[in-house]
Amino acid sequence: MSHTAHIPSHRKPRRSATKQALRAGVAGGVLSTLAVAAAAGTATAAEPVTETIEMPTLTTDLSTQIAQSADATQQTADSYELRAEQDAAAVKAAKQAKEDQAAAKKKAEAKAKAEAAAKKKAEEERASRSSERTTLSAAGSSASTADAPAPASGSVGSVIGFLKAQLGDAYVMGASGPNAWDCSSLVQAAFKQAGVDLPRVSQDQSVSGTPVSLDNVQVGDILYWGGAGSAYHVGVYIGNGQYLDAANPGKGVVIQDLSGYPADGAVRVL
Repeated sequence: MSHTAHIPSHRKPRRSATKQALRAGVAGGVLSTLAVAAAAGTATAAEPVTETIEMPTLTTDLSTQIAQSADATQQTADSYELRAEQDAAAVKAAKQAKEDQAAAKKKAEAKAKAEAAAKKKAEEERASRSSERTTLSAAGSSASTADAPAPASGSVGSVIGFLKAQLGDAYVMGASGPNAWDCSSLVQAAFKQAGVDLPRVSQDQSVSGTPVSLDNVQVGDILYWGGAGSAYHVGVYIGNGQYLDAANPGKGVVIQDLSGYPADGAVRVL
């Protein structure tokens, strides 16, 4: 044994390699962190701040508000334009209605004027016919016929006078005057002047009264064409081989020669 073996040693014990590596890692990490922080600080100090994180949000909100304002402005403009169009349409419609009303009034006035003129003309024609009938009736009452004396000359005269007053009127099937007739309506109206009520149609008129032969017809006798009771046409004998009738649409009310269209029979009611 050494003489110094009992003396404790003052040399520090060796550290293990593991502990040394740990310490070196920790120191390196601290140094790295400090270096990064220093670099960041340097960069921050070198570059000034130009925006904040809230700026994009403010810019987006402002853009939205501007867009909404533009939409509202456009809607207002569209509303004004639509209102202007509606007002213009209303003015145009009112003007057209006023023009239509004026035209309708003018047309109504013209129609009333035409009706008044037609009424006046009809009254004048009736007055003229009435005067002519009076003259013809007086002439018929005083004049004798070439064939034979007519019984009840005054009544016959009124019949003949009425018939001659209708000369030139139109023939219209089914018409009953005063300006258009068919054959039987004319005969019926003529005999009504003498107070005789005849049936309306030719078939019945051909059997009204006393049958007479065609050789003995007198002024005022009713002539018919076709069979008695089935006649298709009638007229009135006015003397001198003539008769007066509402012939057809082409001739109207005329005087014709019996020889040109001989009748098939005759009846006497006066």
